[in-house]
Amino acid sequence: MGIKSFTGRRAKPTKGNPTDIKVSDYMTKKLITFRPDQSVLEVMNTLIKNKISGGPVVNENNELMGIISEGDCMKQISESRYYNMPMADMIVEKHMAKEVETIDGNMNVFDAANKFVNSKRRRFPIVENGKLVGQISQKDVLKAALTLNGQTWK
Repeated sequence: MGIKSFTGRRAKPTKGNPTDIKVSDYMTKKLITFRPDQSVLEVMNTLIKNKISGGPVVNENNELMGIISEGDCMKQISESRYYNMPMADMIVEKHMAKEVETIDGNMNVFDAANKFVNSKRRRFPIVENGKLVGQISQKDVLKAALTLNGQTWK
């Protein structure tokens, strides 16, 4: 008897279209955020304690002001030692990245993956009506891709 098909068994179709997966479906909504007046040392402790690599900086109205990352903290450690300046006096507002690229929560996750590749960023905040509502990371996009295991990604 000859081979009937090389494709093997097909996965059962799931409800919905795989291209309908939105960033808002996979973004993290419970975020660890920082304040502009917070000390960089406090941020470093929070990053280590929570095993995260950075986070958004928001004001009292939950409006996005910037992002602070491990890299920003590393710069301060280096400069502090070089210039012999105390780290305790350094505040987030002076050392955060202020030019923050955001992403739309309604964007397709695979378009977001492309944006990650092209921008070399690790996370994008999601802002709605001027307020921070979530954040999507590269790991969140990987989780979304795994839900489509066995599906076509057209």
